Amino acid sequence: MADDLCRLLVEGFLESSWPCVEALVAKLAVFKAEENRPRVTLFQFKNGKRVDSTFNGNHFFLRGSVEYSNPQLTVEEAQGVIGTRLLATCGNYFSVYGLHKPEANDIAQICEALQKPPEGRIVPFLLNTDDVEPDRYSMNPLKSSIATSGQGAFPAAYVKTDSLALDSQFVARYEGKLVTRNEAELVSRCLENAAGSYVDFVDAVKYAQLTQLSEVFSMDLTLHALRLPLATLQSETHDGLLHHVISEAHRNYDAVKQAYDCMGRSMTKRTTLLTVPHSPKGYGSKRAARGRIHFDGNKLTSVSVTYQTTRLYPNDIDPEDISVAQAKDNFTVRGEALADYRFAETPSSPQFFLYSLASPENAALWHGIGAFGSLQLLQSYAAARAACSRGELVRDLTERFGVSTEVPLQFNLAPECMWVHPVHRNIDASIGCVENLADLARMGMKLEYLSAFS
Repeated sequence: MADDLCRLLVEGFLESSWPCVEALVAKLAVFKAEENRPRVTLFQFKNGKRVDSTFNGNHFFLRGSVEYSNPQLTVEEAQGVIGTRLLATCGNYFSVYGLHKPEANDIAQICEALQKPPEGRIVPFLLNTDDVEPDRYSMNPLKSSIATSGQGAFPAAYVKTDSLALDSQFVARYEGKLVTRNEAELVSRCLENAAGSYVDFVDAVKYAQLTQLSEVFSMDLTLHALRLPLATLQSETHDGLLHHVISEAHRNYDAVKQAYDCMGRSMTKRTTLLTVPHSPKGYGSKRAARGRIHFDGNKLTSVSVTYQTTRLYPNDIDPEDISVAQAKDNFTVRGEALADYRFAETPSSPQFFLYSLASPENAALWHGIGAFGSLQLLQSYAAARAACSRGELVRDLTERFGVSTEVPLQFNLAPECMWVHPVHRNIDASIGCVENLADLARMGMKLEYLSAFS
Protein backbone atom coordinates (compact mmCIF):
# COMPACT_ATOMS: atom_id res chain seq x y z
CA MET A 1 0.00 0.00 0.00
CA ALA A 2 2.78 2.46 0.96
CA ASP A 3 4.71 1.69 -2.23
CA ASP A 4 1.53 2.22 -4.23
CA LEU A 5 0.98 5.66 -2.65
CA CYS A 6 4.57 6.65 -3.30
CA ARG A 7 4.34 5.60 -6.95
CA LEU A 8 0.97 7.34 -7.32
CA LEU A 9 2.42 10.60 -6.01
CA VAL A 10 5.60 10.39 -8.08
CA GLU A 11 3.75 9.65 -11.32
CA GLY A 12 1.21 12.41 -10.73
CA PHE A 13 3.91 14.88 -9.68
CA LEU A 14 6.04 14.29 -12.78
CA GLU A 15 3.01 14.68 -15.02
CA SER A 16 1.59 17.84 -13.44
CA SER A 17 4.78 19.55 -12.21
CA TRP A 18 7.34 18.77 -14.92
CA PRO A 19 8.06 22.48 -15.63
CA CYS A 20 9.22 22.78 -11.99
CA VAL A 21 11.63 19.86 -12.42
CA GLU A 22 12.94 21.38 -15.66
CA ALA A 23 13.51 24.77 -14.01
CA LEU A 24 15.28 23.19 -11.02
CA VAL A 25 17.55 20.99 -13.14
CA ALA A 26 18.42 23.89 -15.43
CA LYS A 27 19.32 26.05 -12.44
CA LEU A 28 21.39 23.32 -10.84
CA ALA A 29 23.40 22.94 -14.04
CA VAL A 30 24.71 26.51 -13.78
CA PHE A 31 24.64 26.84 -9.99
CA LYS A 32 27.84 27.94 -8.32
CA ALA A 33 27.93 28.52 -4.57
CA GLU A 34 29.64 31.68 -3.37
CA GLU A 35 33.29 30.97 -2.59
CA ASN A 36 33.05 32.07 1.04
CA ARG A 37 29.62 30.61 1.67
CA PRO A 38 29.71 29.14 5.19
CA ARG A 39 28.72 25.63 6.17
CA VAL A 40 25.07 25.26 7.09
CA THR A 41 23.94 23.61 10.34
CA LEU A 42 20.44 22.11 10.34
CA PHE A 43 18.64 19.85 12.80
CA GLN A 44 16.19 16.97 13.08
CA PHE A 45 14.36 15.48 16.04
CA LYS A 46 14.90 11.74 16.52
CA ASN A 47 13.08 9.96 19.32
CA GLY A 48 12.23 13.34 20.80
CA LYS A 49 15.85 14.56 20.86
CA ARG A 50 17.45 17.21 18.69
CA VAL A 51 20.26 16.04 16.38
CA ASP A 52 22.32 18.59 14.42
CA SER A 53 23.92 18.02 11.01
CA THR A 54 26.30 20.26 9.08
CA PHE A 55 26.24 20.64 5.31
CA ASN A 56 28.91 21.98 2.99
CA GLY A 57 28.00 25.40 1.61
CA ASN A 58 28.23 24.17 -2.00
CA HIS A 59 24.89 22.37 -1.71
CA PHE A 60 21.74 23.74 -3.37
CA PHE A 61 19.18 24.28 -0.60
CA LEU A 62 15.44 23.94 -1.26
CA ARG A 63 13.30 25.50 1.44
CA GLY A 64 9.95 24.17 2.67
CA SER A 65 8.25 25.07 5.95
CA VAL A 66 6.09 24.04 8.89
CA GLU A 67 4.56 26.18 11.68
CA TYR A 68 5.23 26.67 15.38
CA SER A 69 1.68 28.00 15.84
CA ASN A 70 0.35 24.48 16.44
CA PRO A 71 2.05 21.24 17.51
CA GLN A 72 -0.05 18.87 15.38
CA LEU A 73 1.04 18.39 11.76
CA THR A 74 -1.63 19.77 9.42
CA VAL A 75 -2.72 18.57 6.00
CA GLU A 76 -1.22 21.73 4.48
CA GLU A 77 2.11 21.16 6.21
CA ALA A 78 2.20 17.50 5.19
CA GLN A 79 1.60 18.41 1.56
CA GLY A 80 4.36 21.02 1.71
CA VAL A 81 6.87 18.57 3.18
CA ILE A 82 5.98 15.87 0.63
CA GLY A 83 6.09 18.39 -2.21
CA THR A 84 9.51 19.63 -1.08
CA ARG A 85 10.84 16.08 -0.87
CA LEU A 86 9.45 15.12 -4.30
CA LEU A 87 10.87 18.21 -5.99
CA ALA A 88 14.32 17.79 -4.44
CA THR A 89 14.53 14.06 -5.22
CA CYS A 90 13.35 14.45 -8.81
CA GLY A 91 15.68 17.42 -9.27
CA ASN A 92 18.65 15.39 -8.05
CA TYR A 93 17.68 12.39 -10.18
CA PHE A 94 17.20 14.21 -13.49
CA SER A 95 20.26 16.39 -12.96
CA VAL A 96 22.30 13.16 -12.96
CA TYR A 97 20.48 11.25 -15.72
CA GLY A 98 19.41 14.22 -17.86
CA LEU A 99 15.96 15.58 -18.58
CA HIS A 100 13.86 13.08 -20.51
CA LYS A 101 10.35 11.70 -20.51
CA PRO A 102 10.06 9.60 -17.34
CA GLU A 103 9.69 5.87 -17.87
CA ALA A 104 8.85 2.99 -15.55
CA ASN A 105 12.49 2.48 -14.58
CA ASP A 106 12.85 6.17 -13.68
CA ILE A 107 9.74 6.00 -11.48
CA ALA A 108 11.11 2.91 -9.72
CA GLN A 109 14.48 4.52 -9.03
CA ILE A 110 12.92 7.74 -7.77
CA CYS A 111 10.63 5.78 -5.43
CA GLU A 112 13.64 3.87 -4.15
CA ALA A 113 15.53 7.13 -3.53
CA LEU A 114 12.54 8.57 -1.66
CA GLN A 115 12.62 5.71 0.84
CA LYS A 116 16.12 6.77 1.97
CA PRO A 117 17.24 10.02 3.59
CA PRO A 118 17.76 12.76 0.95
CA GLU A 119 20.98 12.41 -1.04
CA GLY A 120 22.49 14.58 -3.74
CA ARG A 121 23.39 18.19 -4.27
CA ILE A 122 19.87 19.50 -3.61
CA VAL A 123 19.19 19.53 0.13
CA PRO A 124 15.52 19.94 1.08
CA PHE A 125 14.99 21.60 4.47
CA LEU A 126 12.23 23.19 6.54
CA LEU A 127 12.40 26.83 7.62
CA ASN A 128 10.57 27.06 10.95
CA THR A 129 9.76 30.65 11.91
CA ASP A 130 10.04 30.93 15.70
CA ASP A 131 8.70 34.49 16.06
CA VAL A 132 5.07 33.45 15.40
CA GLU A 133 2.44 33.48 18.17
CA PRO A 134 1.82 30.00 19.66
CA ASP A 135 -1.89 30.04 18.73
CA ARG A 136 -1.83 32.34 15.71
CA TYR A 137 -4.51 30.41 13.82
CA SER A 138 -6.75 29.41 16.74
CA MET A 139 -6.04 25.71 16.33
CA ASN A 140 -3.65 24.83 19.14
CA PRO A 141 -4.83 22.04 21.49
CA LEU A 142 -2.99 23.90 24.28
CA LYS A 143 -5.17 26.95 23.58
CA SER A 144 -6.62 27.60 27.04
CA SER A 145 -3.35 27.40 28.97
CA ILE A 146 -1.52 29.54 26.41
CA ALA A 147 -4.03 32.29 27.17
CA THR A 148 -4.23 31.85 30.94
CA SER A 149 -0.42 31.73 31.28
CA GLY A 150 -0.26 35.11 29.52
CA GLN A 151 1.88 33.81 26.64
CA GLY A 152 -0.53 34.39 23.74
CA ALA A 153 1.38 37.47 22.54
CA PHE A 154 4.82 35.89 23.10
CA PRO A 155 6.94 34.70 20.17
CA ALA A 156 6.99 30.90 20.06
CA ALA A 157 10.70 31.00 20.91
CA TYR A 158 9.91 32.57 24.31
CA VAL A 159 6.99 30.34 25.29
CA LYS A 160 7.66 27.97 28.19
CA THR A 161 5.87 24.66 28.49
CA ASP A 162 5.83 24.48 32.30
CA SER A 163 2.40 26.10 32.58
CA LEU A 164 0.85 24.54 29.46
CA ALA A 165 -1.68 21.72 29.40
CA LEU A 166 -3.96 20.01 26.91
CA ASP A 167 -7.25 21.86 26.39
CA SER A 168 -9.79 19.02 26.64
CA GLN A 169 -12.66 21.27 25.54
CA PHE A 170 -10.78 22.19 22.37
CA VAL A 171 -10.10 18.52 21.61
CA ALA A 172 -13.75 17.58 22.16
CA ARG A 173 -14.99 20.47 20.04
CA TYR A 174 -12.68 19.90 17.08
CA GLU A 175 -12.11 16.15 17.20
CA GLY A 176 -11.79 14.81 13.66
CA LYS A 177 -11.72 18.33 12.23
CA LEU A 178 -8.54 19.94 13.60
CA VAL A 179 -7.09 17.24 15.85
CA THR A 180 -7.64 13.62 16.94
CA ARG A 181 -7.59 11.90 20.33
CA ASN A 182 -4.45 10.01 19.36
CA GLU A 183 -2.71 13.25 18.44
CA ALA A 184 -3.85 14.81 21.70
CA GLU A 185 -2.22 11.90 23.55
CA LEU A 186 0.99 12.40 21.55
CA VAL A 187 0.93 16.11 22.43
CA SER A 188 0.49 15.26 26.12
CA ARG A 189 3.38 12.76 26.09
CA CYS A 190 5.73 15.19 24.37
CA LEU A 191 4.65 17.95 26.75
CA GLU A 192 5.55 15.78 29.73
CA ASN A 193 9.01 15.20 28.29
CA ALA A 194 9.57 18.82 27.25
CA ALA A 195 12.38 20.59 29.10
CA GLY A 196 10.58 23.93 29.11
CA SER A 197 11.13 24.84 25.45
CA TYR A 198 7.94 25.19 23.45
CA VAL A 199 9.68 25.09 20.06
CA ASP A 200 11.52 21.89 21.01
CA PHE A 201 8.20 20.42 22.11
CA VAL A 202 6.50 21.31 18.81
CA ASP A 203 9.35 19.87 16.78
CA ALA A 204 9.22 16.66 18.81
CA VAL A 205 5.50 16.27 17.99
CA LYS A 206 5.84 17.10 14.30
CA TYR A 207 8.84 14.85 13.74
CA ALA A 208 7.01 11.98 15.44
CA GLN A 209 4.13 12.50 13.01
CA LEU A 210 6.48 12.88 10.03
CA THR A 211 8.07 9.58 11.00
CA GLN A 212 4.65 7.90 10.97
CA LEU A 213 3.79 9.59 7.67
CA SER A 214 7.05 8.36 6.17
CA GLU A 215 5.92 4.77 6.68
CA VAL A 216 2.50 5.40 5.15
CA PHE A 217 3.87 7.06 2.00
CA SER A 218 7.09 5.01 1.79
CA MET A 219 9.29 8.10 1.65
CA ASP A 220 11.57 9.62 4.27
CA LEU A 221 9.87 12.88 5.24
CA THR A 222 11.94 13.73 8.31
CA LEU A 223 13.68 16.64 6.58
CA HIS A 224 16.28 18.75 8.32
CA ALA A 225 15.15 22.12 9.66
CA LEU A 226 16.36 25.61 10.51
CA ARG A 227 14.85 28.06 13.00
CA LEU A 228 14.69 31.75 12.11
CA PRO A 229 14.90 34.50 13.13
CA LEU A 230 15.11 34.43 16.94
CA ALA A 231 17.17 31.27 17.46
CA THR A 232 19.74 32.62 15.00
CA LEU A 233 19.79 36.09 16.56
CA GLN A 234 20.23 34.58 20.03
CA SER A 235 23.22 32.53 18.90
CA GLU A 236 24.90 35.22 16.79
CA THR A 237 27.50 37.71 17.90
CA HIS A 238 27.15 41.42 17.23
CA ASP A 239 28.90 41.05 13.86
CA GLY A 240 26.68 38.16 12.71
CA LEU A 241 24.63 38.11 9.52
CA LEU A 242 21.18 38.93 10.93
CA HIS A 243 22.62 41.62 13.20
CA HIS A 244 24.21 43.15 10.11
CA VAL A 245 20.90 42.99 8.20
CA ILE A 246 19.01 44.81 10.97
CA SER A 247 21.74 47.42 11.43
CA GLU A 248 21.95 48.12 7.70
CA ALA A 249 18.17 48.46 7.31
CA HIS A 250 18.13 51.10 10.10
CA ARG A 251 21.31 53.02 9.33
CA ASN A 252 19.41 56.17 8.22
CA TYR A 253 16.28 57.54 6.53
CA ASP A 254 17.43 56.46 3.08
CA ALA A 255 17.93 52.86 4.20
CA VAL A 256 14.51 52.69 5.82
CA LYS A 257 12.97 54.16 2.67
CA GLN A 258 14.63 51.46 0.58
CA ALA A 259 13.07 48.83 2.83
CA TYR A 260 9.68 50.53 2.58
CA ASP A 261 10.02 50.59 -1.20
CA CYS A 262 10.58 46.81 -1.14
CA MET A 263 7.33 46.43 0.80
CA GLY A 264 5.46 48.84 -1.46
CA ARG A 265 4.83 51.15 1.50
CA SER A 266 4.80 54.94 1.77
CA MET A 267 7.10 56.78 4.19
CA THR A 268 4.34 59.25 5.05
CA LYS A 269 3.32 57.66 8.36
CA ARG A 270 6.23 55.27 8.92
CA THR A 271 4.16 52.95 11.12
CA THR A 272 5.47 49.66 9.72
CA LEU A 273 8.38 48.53 11.88
CA LEU A 274 11.21 46.80 10.02
CA THR A 275 11.97 44.88 13.18
CA VAL A 276 9.46 44.71 16.03
CA PRO A 277 11.16 45.32 19.42
CA HIS A 278 10.04 42.92 22.11
CA SER A 279 8.40 44.20 25.25
CA PRO A 280 10.26 43.81 28.56
CA LYS A 281 7.16 41.83 29.54
CA GLY A 282 7.95 39.23 26.86
CA TYR A 283 5.49 40.31 24.16
CA GLY A 284 6.71 39.98 20.59
CA SER A 285 3.56 39.53 18.49
CA LYS A 286 3.88 41.56 15.29
CA ARG A 287 0.10 41.70 15.09
CA ALA A 288 -0.26 43.08 18.63
CA ALA A 289 2.51 45.66 18.13
CA ARG A 290 1.96 49.20 16.89
CA GLY A 291 4.77 51.64 16.24
CA ARG A 292 6.25 54.63 14.50
CA ILE A 293 9.76 55.33 13.21
CA HIS A 294 11.11 58.83 14.00
CA PHE A 295 13.84 60.78 12.20
CA ASP A 296 15.74 64.02 12.56
CA GLY A 297 16.70 64.75 8.99
CA ASN A 298 18.46 61.62 7.70
CA LYS A 299 19.17 60.28 11.21
CA LEU A 300 16.97 57.62 12.80
CA THR A 301 16.31 58.99 16.30
CA SER A 302 13.87 56.50 17.84
CA VAL A 303 11.15 53.93 17.37
CA SER A 304 8.06 54.13 19.58
CA VAL A 305 6.28 50.83 20.29
CA THR A 306 2.88 50.04 21.77
CA TYR A 307 1.53 46.56 22.47
CA GLN A 308 -2.22 46.19 22.75
CA THR A 309 -4.59 43.24 23.02
CA THR A 310 -5.34 42.03 19.49
CA ARG A 311 -7.38 39.33 17.82
CA LEU A 312 -5.34 36.90 15.74
CA TYR A 313 -6.73 34.61 13.01
CA PRO A 314 -9.60 32.08 12.92
CA ASN A 315 -9.27 28.42 12.05
CA ASP A 316 -11.00 27.08 8.95
CA ILE A 317 -13.78 25.33 10.86
CA ASP A 318 -15.21 28.14 13.00
CA PRO A 319 -14.59 31.71 11.77
CA GLU A 320 -15.88 33.03 15.11
CA ASP A 321 -13.27 31.16 17.15
CA ILE A 322 -10.40 33.63 17.16
CA SER A 323 -7.54 33.56 19.64
CA VAL A 324 -6.65 36.81 21.37
CA ALA A 325 -3.10 37.97 22.03
CA GLN A 326 -3.34 39.69 25.42
CA ALA A 327 -0.78 42.49 25.65
CA LYS A 328 -0.42 45.95 27.13
CA ASP A 329 2.81 47.94 27.13
CA ASN A 330 4.51 50.92 25.50
CA PHE A 331 8.12 52.00 25.29
CA THR A 332 10.68 53.73 23.07
CA VAL A 333 13.83 52.32 21.48
CA ARG A 334 16.72 54.63 20.64
CA GLY A 335 17.67 54.80 16.98
CA GLU A 336 21.28 53.95 17.79
CA ALA A 337 20.14 50.64 19.31
CA LEU A 338 18.84 49.57 15.89
CA ALA A 339 21.46 51.20 13.66
CA ASP A 340 24.19 49.41 15.69
CA TYR A 341 22.14 46.38 16.60
CA ARG A 342 22.64 43.99 19.51
CA PHE A 343 19.90 41.43 20.06
CA ALA A 344 20.92 40.81 23.69
CA GLU A 345 20.23 44.47 24.47
CA THR A 346 17.25 45.07 22.15
CA PRO A 347 15.51 41.79 21.31
CA SER A 348 13.24 42.10 18.28
CA SER A 349 11.59 40.22 15.43
CA PRO A 350 12.62 41.44 11.95
CA GLN A 351 10.21 41.25 9.05
CA PHE A 352 10.38 38.09 6.93
CA PHE A 353 11.76 39.80 3.82
CA LEU A 354 14.77 40.85 5.92
CA TYR A 355 15.47 37.76 8.01
CA SER A 356 14.98 35.39 5.06
CA LEU A 357 18.32 36.76 3.82
CA ALA A 358 19.86 34.53 6.50
CA SER A 359 18.25 31.41 5.06
CA PRO A 360 20.62 29.37 2.87
CA GLU A 361 17.84 28.77 0.34
CA ASN A 362 18.54 28.69 -3.38
CA ALA A 363 14.92 27.76 -4.07
CA ALA A 364 11.72 27.94 -2.05
CA LEU A 365 8.35 26.22 -2.03
CA TRP A 366 5.41 28.39 -0.94
CA HIS A 367 1.96 27.20 0.10
CA GLY A 368 -0.86 28.39 -2.12
CA ILE A 369 0.39 31.87 -3.02
CA GLY A 370 -2.56 33.64 -4.61
CA ALA A 371 -5.18 31.95 -2.42
CA PHE A 372 -3.80 31.00 1.00
CA GLY A 373 -0.36 32.65 0.90
CA SER A 374 0.51 36.33 0.61
CA LEU A 375 1.62 37.52 -2.82
CA GLN A 376 2.77 40.78 -1.21
CA LEU A 377 5.15 38.84 1.05
CA LEU A 378 6.72 37.14 -1.95
CA GLN A 379 7.00 40.45 -3.79
CA SER A 380 8.79 42.17 -0.89
CA TYR A 381 11.07 39.12 -0.53
CA ALA A 382 12.07 39.30 -4.20
CA ALA A 383 12.40 43.10 -4.15
CA ALA A 384 14.75 42.95 -1.15
CA ARG A 385 17.07 40.52 -2.92
CA ALA A 386 17.06 42.71 -6.02
CA ALA A 387 17.86 45.80 -3.94
CA CYS A 388 20.76 44.04 -2.22
CA SER A 389 22.16 42.98 -5.59
CA ARG A 390 22.30 46.69 -6.52
CA GLY A 391 24.25 47.49 -3.36
CA GLU A 392 21.18 48.98 -1.67
CA LEU A 393 19.25 48.10 1.49
CA VAL A 394 21.81 45.65 2.98
CA ARG A 395 25.37 46.07 1.74
CA ASP A 396 28.28 43.61 1.63
CA LEU A 397 26.18 40.46 2.01
CA THR A 398 28.26 38.45 -0.43
CA GLU A 399 31.64 39.88 0.55
CA ARG A 400 31.21 39.46 4.31
CA PHE A 401 28.86 36.50 4.61
CA GLY A 402 28.87 34.62 1.31
CA VAL A 403 25.18 35.34 0.82
CA SER A 404 23.91 35.27 -2.75
CA THR A 405 21.64 38.21 -3.55
CA GLU A 406 20.16 36.42 -6.53
CA VAL A 407 16.43 35.81 -6.15
CA PRO A 408 16.01 32.07 -5.41
CA LEU A 409 13.82 29.94 -7.64
CA GLN A 410 10.21 30.20 -6.50
CA PHE A 411 7.78 27.29 -6.50
CA ASN A 412 4.25 27.10 -5.18
CA LEU A 413 1.73 24.49 -4.12
CA ALA A 414 -0.90 25.19 -6.79
CA PRO A 415 -3.89 26.75 -4.97
CA GLU A 416 -6.45 24.70 -6.92
CA CYS A 417 -4.69 21.49 -5.90
CA MET A 418 -4.08 22.18 -2.21
CA TRP A 419 -4.85 19.17 -0.09
CA VAL A 420 -7.94 19.47 2.10
CA HIS A 421 -9.77 17.22 4.54
CA PRO A 422 -11.91 14.93 2.35
CA VAL A 423 -15.07 15.75 4.35
CA HIS A 424 -14.62 19.13 6.03
CA ARG A 425 -12.54 20.63 3.17
CA ASN A 426 -10.14 22.52 5.45
CA ILE A 427 -6.38 22.73 4.92
CA ASP A 428 -5.69 23.13 8.65
CA ALA A 429 -7.06 19.72 9.63
CA SER A 430 -4.39 17.67 11.36
CA ILE A 431 -3.02 14.84 9.28
CA GLY A 432 -4.52 12.39 11.78
CA CYS A 433 -8.01 13.61 10.95
CA VAL A 434 -7.75 12.03 7.49
CA GLU A 435 -8.84 8.41 7.97
CA ASN A 436 -7.56 7.22 4.60
CA LEU A 437 -4.39 9.02 3.49
CA ALA A 438 -4.83 7.56 0.01
CA ASP A 439 -7.59 10.18 -0.36
CA LEU A 440 -4.89 12.87 -0.17
CA ALA A 441 -2.56 11.06 -2.55
CA ARG A 442 -5.38 10.84 -5.08
CA MET A 443 -5.72 14.65 -4.95
CA GLY A 444 -2.31 14.71 -6.62
CA MET A 445 0.69 16.93 -6.09
CA LYS A 446 0.84 19.91 -8.41
CA LEU A 447 3.53 22.56 -8.04
CA GLU A 448 3.83 25.79 -10.00
CA TYR A 449 7.05 27.44 -11.11
CA LEU A 450 6.72 31.16 -10.35
CA SER A 451 9.05 32.30 -13.12
CA ALA A 452 8.22 36.00 -12.70
CA PHE A 453 10.14 36.04 -9.39
CA SER A 454 13.27 34.25 -10.59
